[in-house]
Amino acid sequence: MKNWKPLVLSAVQAGAFVYFAVRIPEITTAKAKHLVFEWIPALGLNFEFLLDGLTMVFALLVTGIGALIFLYARAYMKSYTGTDKFYLYLMLFSAAMLGLVLSANLIQLFIFWELTSFLSYFLISFFHEKESSRKAAFQSLYITGFGGLAMLAGIVLLGSVVDSYSLHDWINGAETIKQSNLYLPGLLLILVGVFTKSAQFPFHFWLPGAMQAPAPVSSYLHSATMVKAGIFLLARLSPVLSGTNEWIYIISLVGVLTMLTGSYFAITQTDLKGILAYTTINALGVLVLLLGINTSESIKAAMLFLFIHAFYKATLFMVAGLIEKKTGTRELSKLGGLVKYMPFTFIIALLALLSMAGLPPLLGFLGKELIYEAKVQSPGIASLVLTLGVTSNVFMVAVSLFFARKVFLGKPNTYEKKPDEKGAAFLIGPGILVLLSLVLGLFPGNLGTAVIKPALGVVSSEIIDVKLKLWHGFNQVFYLSLLTIVLGLALYWAMLKKKKLLDVWRKVNSVVFSIEMDEVFAWVMDKFVKVAQFKTKTVQHGYHRYYILTIIVFTSLLLWFQVFVNQSWNFGVPFSLKPFYISGLAVVILAAAITSAVSMSRIVTIISMGVAGYGISLIFMYYSAIDLAITQIIVETLTVVMFMAILQKLPRFAVLSSRRTRIRDFIIALSFGAVMTILAIKAVNVNLNPTISDFFIENSYTKAFGENVVNVILVDFRALDTLGEVTVLTIAATGVFLLLQTKNKKL
Repeated sequence: MKNWKPLVLSAVQAGAFVYFAVRIPEITTAKAKHLVFEWIPALGLNFEFLLDGLTMVFALLVTGIGALIFLYARAYMKSYTGTDKFYLYLMLFSAAMLGLVLSANLIQLFIFWELTSFLSYFLISFFHEKESSRKAAFQSLYITGFGGLAMLAGIVLLGSVVDSYSLHDWINGAETIKQSNLYLPGLLLILVGVFTKSAQFPFHFWLPGAMQAPAPVSSYLHSATMVKAGIFLLARLSPVLSGTNEWIYIISLVGVLTMLTGSYFAITQTDLKGILAYTTINALGVLVLLLGINTSESIKAAMLFLFIHAFYKATLFMVAGLIEKKTGTRELSKLGGLVKYMPFTFIIALLALLSMAGLPPLLGFLGKELIYEAKVQSPGIASLVLTLGVTSNVFMVAVSLFFARKVFLGKPNTYEKKPDEKGAAFLIGPGILVLLSLVLGLFPGNLGTAVIKPALGVVSSEIIDVKLKLWHGFNQVFYLSLLTIVLGLALYWAMLKKKKLLDVWRKVNSVVFSIEMDEVFAWVMDKFVKVAQFKTKTVQHGYHRYYILTIIVFTSLLLWFQVFVNQSWNFGVPFSLKPFYISGLAVVILAAAITSAVSMSRIVTIISMGVAGYGISLIFMYYSAIDLAITQIIVETLTVVMFMAILQKLPRFAVLSSRRTRIRDFIIALSFGAVMTILAIKAVNVNLNPTISDFFIENSYTKAFGENVVNVILVDFRALDTLGEVTVLTIAATGVFLLLQTKNKKL
């Protein structure tokens, strides 16, 4: 069978879905399943996996929609090359998302979090021959990667409060975390990660660019995976961080702005996937807003809306991909009358669009009712949230109806080839999802009690009864829904009849929103590269002399700073002036060092350096450090011989340095030498308790079976360190040998 790999991967996803589905009763009636595998317990780093009500919601979406996506991809991707790589990345992407939602350790969660970002980069850039795909992939990776690093910093900050990165410890120490001075900075850093991942304002602009990916990727990414990671983290950390004014107002404000931004700009898009991308931004804003409101009603609405959005968004992206395949375009102006050629696609798309608009009897209507109910009860900001929420939903109704009219019911266009619905795999996934949306809209009870209720208990930390039903009677929420539908129909009629309205709207947008965020991002990246080039040109200039000076100057400044911070140091007597020949030897070493610095003769300089080295080896011998003395003598001998051997190959001295340069070098050398002397004197008087030397003396013979302590340290206690040094020396020697072999060749 050709193209069998996506079928196998779809079966794997379906198997995982069944695995989780059969455990729904266990999660509903019993406690969560928590597995811990020790890794580095001393640092609080373990592999921890948790299957509870919240995990179940996301695991079902990731695996269930994943199985349908692979079926769809089998038909969609068959005309492209490099599909093996594509399926590998898509499967790893799904696995990373599943690992993320199962993680019960925050550091482990961060690793899976970043894996989704990296893998999405490869998926978005699948059509890498297109510059737009490469730019979109880089933009998404940079923004979500930056957010991930900020989130890691927040995790480390708050983890230091409870001295753990385990989710269990965070929940138990929730009050301690909230009362800590690190709560606000930790919360803000984690929210940066959430907002960048879930495309919240002002980081939302990367998501429309991600539509450069193939349709299966867009469908999966927008509905059940990457952009939902931020929503998952908000829900997961709600028992730990929620309940404060900072949580409520920051998250709610960002959510409502994102919600309005997505629905507003969806109106003026002309690309099918562009429209769907901005409606995803709207949905993500709604989810963030609901979790920010943080009431039992808002959390219940958020858990339900996760399913609603996943169903209709995966469906619509797959429909958009099918339309592009069959017509060769995604532009609204080039589409129309497709109901004649694609009737089943029209029915599927219509049901999904009705759910997106929040119209009965689809599951989306039930979700919209719960969302309005949650907004009415939002603490402190109900009027603002409700007003902007109704406005946003009016836009969504108009967008949904306009989409259906322009693509399927509008005036038929002339297509290069007659569109058709050949390829059952194109419609299996969308058909199943809209059928679920319809059935669950009519009979939502089991979804509420079996799936939503356990998830709600995890997020709100209390057991709340969940009763979902299509009809709630005539109440404030019903009248708000009715108002939304009426205003949405009016806006749709205006868009349809007043054809210049959208053109004027787009022109107004181009003036009012003349600065686009993706252009700002490109400008920032361009300036960043230029700054990096300037820095490289300034610092990496190629003059080794200045490299050494820079290292010495900054090291000297840091060490002198430490000296002044610790002014109470008691140096004591650094060394004894007796016997006299040791003092005389020190004078000889000092004189040799000065001679090597001021001599104009290379031979004299080399000999003087050798005298200083041999003098130090004599001091080692006096203090019974025979091994060190022998090593020093060998090194000095080899150094002197090598210098003398290559001396004749070196060019003559250049023009003498200026007086100013010599004074500068003298001051730097004096400063560095003085601070190193102070450190050496201090080292003599440092009293380590217990001293490391006592450990080596006591254990060298009994544990390492060696009488020579120095040798045991080198080849046993510090064996890896010695191995590294030997490796470095071997590489250096090999390099020198090759250079000598190529002395007559141009390098």
